[in-house]
Amino acid sequence: MNLITAKDQQLFAWLFACTQNRNMTWVRLLSKTGDGHFYLALALILSVVEQQGIWFLAVGLVAFLLELPSYFVLKKTFKRARPCDVLVSAHIQPSDKFSLPSGHTAAAFLMATLISYFYPGFTIFAYTWASLIGLSRVLLGVHFPTDIIAGAILGTASAWLSLGWVL
Repeated sequence: MNLITAKDQQLFAWLFACTQNRNMTWVRLLSKTGDGHFYLALALILSVVEQQGIWFLAVGLVAFLLELPSYFVLKKTFKRARPCDVLVSAHIQPSDKFSLPSGHTAAAFLMATLISYFYPGFTIFAYTWASLIGLSRVLLGVHFPTDIIAGAILGTASAWLSLGWVL
């Protein structure tokens, strides 16, 4: 476990070093696209304008009902300090104290999974966007790479569980 932690911190340090003396506006904006209000707006719009949209909304609501409590339990269980609390000064203020898992990444991969299921033509775009959300959280200094991996697993699993339950 110490080896994984060491490699995780090493990869974080390398990625974060790339941000020094750079304009981080685009990274902040990209990260903001992972905020929750975007998902609700997308699902509501799709439910009105597209035939499958109501199912997308229903499955998405169930998926978030699975993901959010799991996210909070994991954060409270692991209580992993954020990189900005132990290694660096972050480019943004994190919304809470602990880093594992990344909630932005979990939500982004949840949505990417649902988008790829309901709208397969957008699969590459959706997963690329979700991956960039995760990368942005590392570049901004608020998550370690393994936080991103855990978030991606949590979001994807929540989406597939809800698809199996609702459909």
